[in-house]
Amino acid sequence: MSVVGLPILNGSRFRARFETDLRAAPRISTLQLNIGFVCNLACRHCHVESSPARTAPEENMDEPTARRVVDWALAHPEIETVDFTGGSPEMNPNFRWMVEAIRGSGRGVIDRCNPTIIVHTERSGIDYAWIPGFLAANQVQVVASMPCYLQDNVERQRGRGAYDASVEGLRRLVDAGYGRDPDLRLNLVYNPVGPHLPPPEAALAADYKRELRERFGLEFNELWTITNMPIKRWRHELERDGQLEPYMRTLIGAYNPATIEGLMCRHQVNIDPQGRVYDCDFNQALDMPTPASEGRFLWDYTASELADRVIATDDHCYGCTAGAGSSCGGTLA
Repeated sequence: MSVVGLPILNGSRFRARFETDLRAAPRISTLQLNIGFVCNLACRHCHVESSPARTAPEENMDEPTARRVVDWALAHPEIETVDFTGGSPEMNPNFRWMVEAIRGSGRGVIDRCNPTIIVHTERSGIDYAWIPGFLAANQVQVVASMPCYLQDNVERQRGRGAYDASVEGLRRLVDAGYGRDPDLRLNLVYNPVGPHLPPPEAALAADYKRELRERFGLEFNELWTITNMPIKRWRHELERDGQLEPYMRTLIGAYNPATIEGLMCRHQVNIDPQGRVYDCDFNQALDMPTPASEGRFLWDYTASELADRVIATDDHCYGCTAGAGSSCGGTLA
């Protein structure tokens, strides 16, 4: 049985595709930080199962851990980019000072922003209208979830009202200069609604640009298509609908070795709210830490040690290597 709980359909695990273990690239350039699982939404395809209920202290990075992580990043010049994810990373109270510290060192910062958070006010009265101005002032690259340019598809994944809130959140980012100012990059993320691979990225990007410009006057830089991984919430939905095995067969049948060089796990490491080390956000969701890392945290390594590591793989990795490939930065081949 594989980690995703599916019999091995082709007689071999993903790792058997390689004569030796899959290893990281010679240099790690990106540090991806999941600073909390709390989110204002609970999307169907969310592989870390974020929601408004994920408020437990151990599920959201506290200040001492955040300071150790930032100190580690600043001490390693190999790290060129720090990539914030969640949940909605802006909901963590340490988000702003962490961004300022990292940008102050000259490194790039990515915020994987759920644009509905910008127009969301929690029951406690917390207002997130500061997000566009803060991100623009710090020249943070924004990667915003927008599963489709059509309302029905967005709300099937993200819930009623998510489409209008997403459009309004994107409008406020654009009003702050995103998608127009060359220093303020706004990239959108597409996830398929059903159990199939994303369509060709370039053609879909042209559709997004046309529709969002004509309907709402919105601009953005790139569209990144990301395959839904057969884990957590999406896996449960596939199982319920009898689609898990056909979907896995689709992924395995579309395996593309040309994607291996660009896999995100080979060029970055992923850190959970406790500071533990994973090869990617998907492995973190499955509680598959970097091999031989048990009991160790980010600050127990050097960047060169992380670049010389074996990567934990299993059958869910077919999701990143199917078709044109899939990573946190879109297609690979």
